Amino acid sequence: MWNYTDKVRDHYLNPRNVGEIQHPDGFGEIGNLTCGDALRLTFKLDENGRVSDIRFKTFGCGSAIASASVLTEMCKGKTLDDIKKISNKDIAEALGGLPKEKMHCSVMGQEALEAAIKFYETGGEIPVKDQVEGKIICTCFGVTDKTIEKAIRENGLNTIEEVTNFTKAGGACGGCHGEIQKILDKIHGNKSGGKIKSSPRLTTLQKIDRIREVITTDINPILTQDGGSCELVDVDGNDVFIKFKGHCMGCAFSGLTLKSVVEKKLHEAVSDQLFVKLSEQE
Repeated sequence: MWNYTDKVRDHYLNPRNVGEIQHPDGFGEIGNLTCGDALRLTFKLDENGRVSDIRFKTFGCGSAIASASVLTEMCKGKTLDDIKKISNKDIAEALGGLPKEKMHCSVMGQEALEAAIKFYETGGEIPVKDQVEGKIICTCFGVTDKTIEKAIRENGLNTIEEVTNFTKAGGACGGCHGEIQKILDKIHGNKSGGKIKSSPRLTTLQKIDRIREVITTDINPILTQDGGSCELVDVDGNDVFIKFKGHCMGCAFSGLTLKSVVEKKLHEAVSDQLFVKLSEQE
């Protein structure tokens, strides 16, 4: 589905420093299995305050594994002051780049490292999961306004799609797109009022025909690379109901595929007002 560098493939197929350190100096855990990605990072410091050992465990895609693997290599032998400076951009660059749809994997690595450092600096205190800093914007993935703001400022993000690529916010139901746009407007000084720009109006028949065409020519060729496909089931106003077939059925990442592939392509080619949903029909 995406093009990966040789370094990404290497770290995915031959991940470094896999495992978990017992009684670590640093412990960080980010994400959860319900969201599809989770990363646990542990490290040990030597007598000089340098990272002598660092390990990771992750549940996620190849990019998540590669990002965590290269991050551990970047940290070894470094002081806390050194590893505090590692950004998600540094992680992606160390891999020779990541597809824009997978940049959230490098962000997850950076956040896990920050959590592990905080664990060390607070004397071994694991943050309570319910004590989330900021307001939850994306309830599907538990992403806060603070996380979104940080990603926008540090990575120069300008669109909802870019925010989704870096944070996963808005990558499932899409109900938080308006709130994400408001944050973008606030940071960039725009005055859209959180409204997403509209596309030219189509009749219902024109819309259905165009959606079917895009699914056939643009979307399914991408999905078939992973042994899947999709088909149009119904259109109700701006709600588009599709059904996954093949390997896409029941895939743990079907929600992300729904937004980052299907809805994205329909936004580009049909209308940016469409909301794509999975049909409950058999």
